Amino acid sequence: MANRKLGRATDQRLALLKNQVSQLLWLGKLETTYARAKEIQKIAEKYITLAINTYQDTVEVQKTKVIKGVETKITVVNDGGKKLAARRKLMAGLADLQEAKLPKETKLQYKVRTKDVKHPLIEKMFNDYAPRFDKRAQELGQRGGYTTIHKIGLRRGDAAEAAIIEIIG
Repeated sequence: MANRKLGRATDQRLALLKNQVSQLLWLGKLETTYARAKEIQKIAEKYITLAINTYQDTVEVQKTKVIKGVETKITVVNDGGKKLAARRKLMAGLADLQEAKLPKETKLQYKVRTKDVKHPLIEKMFNDYAPRFDKRAQELGQRGGYTTIHKIGLRRGDAAEAAIIEIIG
C-alpha cells in the first residue's frame, strides 16, 4: 500500500508524523484519525525495533579525572558504534520532548531530577521500551506488534474515522 498523504504538503505531513510519533512514544497512548494512526504505527514500530536491536551495544572506557587535585581513574559506560548511530537516527526522527515539572515540585528539585538526562524520550526508548520488548520477544518468540490501534467511531465535527493507538504492555 502506498504512503498516505493525509491531505497535507510533504513538510507539514512529516512534521505532523514526527510530533505524533514522539507523543505516542512519550505518553504510550494517542487519539487521532485512523489514517494517521496507521502511518504513526509504521514509524513507531521501526524506531522501537531499532532501539531493541542496539540497546545492549555499550563500551566501558577508562578516563582520568582530576578531583581535588588528585588524578583518579574512573570507568564510564559509553554507547557502542551501533547504539550511537541508532541514537542519532532516533534524535533526528523524533521531537526532543522534555520532562514536565511535577505539581508542587520546586525549580531546584526539577533541575536535580532532570540533571543527567539530556534527551528523555531517547533514554526512555533505550532504557524502558527496548529491554521490555526484547524480553517479550524472548518469551513469546516473536518480534514486532509493539503497538495496537482501536477504532473508536466517527469524530464529532468532521466525521473522520477516529482511533486510539497505544503501545502494548
